[in-house]
Amino acid sequence: MDAVPHSPDDSRRRELGAFLRSRRERLSPADIGIASGARRRTPGLRREEVAMIAGVGTTWYTWLEQGRDVRPSVEVLTALCEALRLDAVEKRHLFILAGRQQPEQRTATSEKVDATLLHMLGSLVLQPAYVVGRRWDVLAWNPAAVALFGDYGLLEGDARNIVHLVFTSPQHRRLLVDWDALARMVLASFRAESAKYVGDPDFERLIALMMRSSPEFRDWWPRRDVARRLTGVKHVRHPTAGPMAFEHMSLSIDDGSDMRLIVYTPLPEQNTIAKLKNLLEEKSAERCSA
Repeated sequence: MDAVPHSPDDSRRRELGAFLRSRRERLSPADIGIASGARRRTPGLRREEVAMIAGVGTTWYTWLEQGRDVRPSVEVLTALCEALRLDAVEKRHLFILAGRQQPEQRTATSEKVDATLLHMLGSLVLQPAYVVGRRWDVLAWNPAAVALFGDYGLLEGDARNIVHLVFTSPQHRRLLVDWDALARMVLASFRAESAKYVGDPDFERLIALMMRSSPEFRDWWPRRDVARRLTGVKHVRHPTAGPMAFEHMSLSIDDGSDMRLIVYTPLPEQNTIAKLKNLLEEKSAERCSA
């Protein structure tokens, strides 16, 4: 008799239960301040101990480990993360298995650009690239980005923000071909990605600033247009190099933050590669003569 195939939901529930069991078995009673007492027949904590710490019923938790069709809420999953002493990667894994969106961790340390990422930026010699945070502030960049877009190091605070630059910088307005269409797409993408931060004081402050600073932003923001992350071909009109074309990519950084690596790969059209090389040589000569 053929075995009945398991559905994807069945498989995910079984994996969720197995993961919870493995995390429970690695903990000792001493880890959570419980006297171990007599010798235990099985390693780790008992199910009833995890249930007690997390504030759920023992029978319900047993069903969860057994892969039954129970639906843990975000609050219960958060309590289980605490009870089982899960780290950030384990928490994310648990929420994915449970099919739930993990609550955002809004900490300033989550947007620190580490040495590995800085090294990667530096290795992209002929690809303008920069790192943005959850609010689209530019956190790090490479020399090619400076050659194409200008020196982000000369900007401070909100001025070093992509939305602010696109809507208020005369240089960027001249640089971006078909500025109107691109600015609308930037705004729609920003709104879609910032939905998880509705009410966040940093976002509210930026939006208030943009409403004061840009008539286009003030007109378009209330329309609530949304779009997926920007990718594809981007055309620019550099003040000295002239027309250039790039393939634009936005890559998520898998470190638990909302940081992204933005990369512009030069395309053969418009002689872009040669023009970018010339811009980099000019910037290098400027630094040497300074």
